[in-house]
Amino acid sequence: MRVLKGQTALVTGGARGIGFAVAEQLAQQGVRVAIGDLDADQMRIAQASLEAAGAEVICVPLDVSSSQQCDTAVEAAAEFGGGKLDILVHSAGIGLERSFLDTSDDEWARMMDVDLSGAFYCCRAAGRKMKEAGYGRIVTIASTAGVAGGTGRAAYGSAKGGVIMLTRVLAVELATYGVTANALAPGAIETDLVAKMHSETTRRVYRRAIPADRYGTPEEVAAAAVFLASPSSAYVNGHVLAVDGGFLAAGVLHKD
Repeated sequence: MRVLKGQTALVTGGARGIGFAVAEQLAQQGVRVAIGDLDADQMRIAQASLEAAGAEVICVPLDVSSSQQCDTAVEAAAEFGGGKLDILVHSAGIGLERSFLDTSDDEWARMMDVDLSGAFYCCRAAGRKMKEAGYGRIVTIASTAGVAGGTGRAAYGSAKGGVIMLTRVLAVELATYGVTANALAPGAIETDLVAKMHSETTRRVYRRAIPADRYGTPEEVAAAAVFLASPSSAYVNGHVLAVDGGFLAAGVLHKD
């Protein structure tokens, strides 16, 4: 049964990777999907793919580091939904693997602008709409790097840790309006971003620390996002759900 049928969602970073997998699975549930992304060409490709499967989709140009563009994207998504926005899945972000001592001021500022401020701008705009409607589901894509310290994750981990705390505050402040806010903390997932961030050494170290002994897929993260976006998750609020193959749970691992 498609319990989400007829709802409207904005998926930021929805043109590829985890964001596209979320958009695809929401569309399969009968959700109208607004894709917000900086890459116009990739958005058109994503839209064509979803429409070929029968989905209702619009594309919204979106640089999440711009507060104004985030407001505009939410307005466009709500208009697409007949005046309301039921779901925000905030997946847009950038990554960086750089040691703390070598991270430049510009790299730090860029990470905060996109990954943390972008989450704030998008969630604030969506939260206002959802408060008015008396219903909403906000799902942010954080990272295990925002939960556990890792080499080369000073800027990225700090931004994602901020996303997690932001999400918890949203959960507290919006709960009485019928709005929930939860974060996903993906571990090592096979995406274009991870392909750029993870060196062969990083991949080897990661695999050694993951009980499942593999990287995850965008579709596995998307499945968790769809649950948190559904009406049945109403009493799950302010939670950080790791989708990491057991990475955060692991201690000493003996592998053959």
